[in-house]
Amino acid sequence: MTKSRRVVQFAFLALTLAGVFLLGANCELWCPFGGVEALHEYFTEGTMLCSLGISNFYLLGGVLAMTLLLRRAFCSHVCPVGTVSEWLGKGSAAARLPQLRISGGVDRAMGLLKYVVLGLVLWATLSTRELAFRGACPAYALISRHGTDITAWAYVVAGAIVLVSLVVVLPFCRWFCPLAAVLNPLSRVGLARVKREGVSCADCGRCADVCPMAIAVDQLPQVTAARCTSCLSCVEACPKARDGALRWGPPGWLGARWSQAVLLGVVGMCLGAAAAAAYMVPLPSYVKSHGTPPAETATVEMLVSNLNCRGRANLLFWYLERDDMYQLGSTVPNESRYVKLEAWPGPDWARIRVTFDPAAADADTVRRAVTEPYFNLRGDQLETRWMEPPFGIEGYDPLAADLDGLDSHD
Repeated sequence: MTKSRRVVQFAFLALTLAGVFLLGANCELWCPFGGVEALHEYFTEGTMLCSLGISNFYLLGGVLAMTLLLRRAFCSHVCPVGTVSEWLGKGSAAARLPQLRISGGVDRAMGLLKYVVLGLVLWATLSTRELAFRGACPAYALISRHGTDITAWAYVVAGAIVLVSLVVVLPFCRWFCPLAAVLNPLSRVGLARVKREGVSCADCGRCADVCPMAIAVDQLPQVTAARCTSCLSCVEACPKARDGALRWGPPGWLGARWSQAVLLGVVGMCLGAAAAAAYMVPLPSYVKSHGTPPAETATVEMLVSNLNCRGRANLLFWYLERDDMYQLGSTVPNESRYVKLEAWPGPDWARIRVTFDPAAADADTVRRAVTEPYFNLRGDQLETRWMEPPFGIEGYDPLAADLDGLDSHD
């Protein structure tokens, strides 16, 4: 069982590192905790926090479904921070370094800190509308390619996790991980659990000794603790497992036991379905509208350059609200013309969809609003200046469009 789990851990860690350092991918888009951080902003404002996307929601959904079925199996099979921490601990034990045993009371008290961390992260994110703790995140230290937006605190936190992992089993996962705090309520009612048969049990205590989450497996008829990660180390260590003393599976009404293949299959199915949904149902990560929708609307879609974040999407919407000859909004008092922007910001060509009132504008006006300079008159100071849009539209040349217009007029 351990060997199979190690293969799965290695596969996901290698995939993460290859995506970051070989393909230059933004792995933040596939972080389930990013979905937690972005929920409020997206459902209240229609925008994602910078660097995140709808894929974060899909991965969060996949991990939540996995937790309902397998408890916190994500932590023991997929999470790169958990993998590195666990391997360090195993290597340290193999090297016979002294290991600290934390008493049950202290362990439970320390476990409450993850909820404090979760509260601080969400409070800071809601207050700043940014990933406020991103620069100190140990996971970001692994996937950031060491860019300018990372701070020394990320390396301090990551270094502390490395050092403590050498003498304490999975310290971050047990006590500080905010995603673990999110998963725990669902893990508490998770379907699969380790079950102990008292008649066959030899009362050797090996199952409790090897549990990385310090669960007293040898004293329970079945493990329903929220912190159980379904690593199955206890089942593998049990000398009477073949006799049914310790087994893993669903509640009795669904069967006596499941094999490890079921666990690995569910892990792959949940994550695969989440990744497939992110590509097959690519919801916009930026949605903003102005005015009241008319009875009839028109839509134009295009690929736009230099639209790589929420800030640029806000700028693009500002140009769509311009009040000159290319305006889609309204300069008439008490009149509000309708415009809606749906965007998928990204590093290359970004897809956008603009919905507007066809009685007020047409598709060419929309393209002009995106690409034409705007003469901005600001406040009482009468400061004026030309604002040059940073955006380009794939396959569209404003100068060529001007010439076509002249030819058509002639």
